[in-house]
Amino acid sequence: MEKTATLPWDLVEEILSRLPPKPLVRLRTVCKQWKTLVDDNTFINNHKKTFRFILVTKSKVYSVSLNPKIEVRELTLNIPGLKDEEPNDLVECNGFILCGMAEGAVVCNPWLGQTRCIQGGVNQSSFEYLGIGYDDNTINKKIVYKTLASDTSHTTTVWKIHDFDTDEWKDEEEKPETTGESNLIYIHSTRGVSLNGNLFFIAYGLTRPSFFIVFYNFRREKNYNLCDLPCAQKDHSDTLVLRVYRGDRFSLLKQCHVTKKIQIWVVKDKIDIRSRMKVKWRIFMEVSIPNLPDLIQMQSYYQPSYFIDDKRGSKRLVVCSCDVDGRAWIYVVGENKLISKTRLDSVVDPWPLHCTCFPSLVMVPGCQREEGKANLQVNYSFLWFFVWLFLKLKFLFSKIKYF
Repeated sequence: MEKTATLPWDLVEEILSRLPPKPLVRLRTVCKQWKTLVDDNTFINNHKKTFRFILVTKSKVYSVSLNPKIEVRELTLNIPGLKDEEPNDLVECNGFILCGMAEGAVVCNPWLGQTRCIQGGVNQSSFEYLGIGYDDNTINKKIVYKTLASDTSHTTTVWKIHDFDTDEWKDEEEKPETTGESNLIYIHSTRGVSLNGNLFFIAYGLTRPSFFIVFYNFRREKNYNLCDLPCAQKDHSDTLVLRVYRGDRFSLLKQCHVTKKIQIWVVKDKIDIRSRMKVKWRIFMEVSIPNLPDLIQMQSYYQPSYFIDDKRGSKRLVVCSCDVDGRAWIYVVGENKLISKTRLDSVVDPWPLHCTCFPSLVMVPGCQREEGKANLQVNYSFLWFFVWLFLKLKFLFSKIKYF
C-alpha cells in the first residue's frame, strides 16, 4: 500500500499562523500536536496578527504591532459608553484588558474580540480599578477570576473584590487602628501586574526608606510584602514601572526625572511566593540618551508602557508614551542609543490610554455562556476553506514527491 504523504510541519505551522485567533481556539481540539503548538507562547508571538500595545481613546481602540515595522490597526471592540465618556484607566492582566469607565468597567480579550461589562454597584464612580487576578482553588480544581478595585470615597483603604462567576462584589477595609498609621501601605502606581493569579504593586510606607513590592492574594484576600525595589533612593518624581518578564519574573523600569537616565532591572529567578526565597535583582540595561524625552508628562501623570526584547542575544527596550502635546510615540532603544522613534499619527485623539498586551487564547470569563448559542450557529465556511486548502496542499506535495 502506498504511504500517504503528509504536509511538512513547518507548512502546517505557517498555515495556522495565518488564521484569525477565534478559529484557533476550536482547532486546538483537532489533535494533541496542534493543541501544543497553539498553546505555545512562541507560536502566538509569531502569529501574523500578534500585537504588543493597546491604545484606547475616547472614541477608538488601536493595536500596535512590530513585525519589525510598526503597524497601527483600529480594533472593533464593543466597549459600551466609549463614544459617550472618556475611559479613565487601562490595565493589562493575564492577557485581558481592564478598561475603567465612569460607570463600571469593561474586561476584554482584544485578540479574540471578546468583551464583558462589570457593574461597580454603589458609588461606582469612585472606584479605581487596579487589575485582574484569580483564585486558583486546588480543592475544587477551578480557576475563579476576580477584579480588584479600591473605593476612593473612603478615608481608609477599602478594597473592592469582584467575582466573575457570581458577578458579586465584596468589601474589605484596612483600618488604621489595627495596623497603625505608620504601618499603612500606599500604592505608588494603580496599575497592577498579575503573576500566577496574584496582583503585584509598587508601594511605599511613611517609615520605610525605599519603594517595595506588595501583592494581593485573591485566595486569602489579603496583602503581603514581597521585596524591596533595587532603587537606592525613594523619589516620587521618578518614573517607576513594573512588568512581567519571561512569564515568571519581573522587570523594573526607572527613569530619573533629573538626568532622564533609564535603568532596567530584572529578577534573576522565577517568582515563587510559597518558597519565601529572597528576590534577587540584576541590572539588565542602562540607557543615557540626551534627546530622550520624559516618559511621564506632567499633564497626564500616566506611566509609560514597555516591554523587553532580548531574543537572539540582543537587548532592546520598546516604550510607548505620550509627548507634551499628548501624541503617542513608540521608542526603540538598544546599545545605549535610540534606534528609532515613531509618532503614531493614525491615533486620532490626544492623550490615549495605553498598555502592553501579549495576546492570549484565554476566553473572557462569562463570555462562554453569552456566546454558547452563537457558537452553535457559527458559519463553518471559513473552516471548510481551511480544510480544502489543507487537502489541496497535501495533494500538491504528494505530486511533487512523486515526480
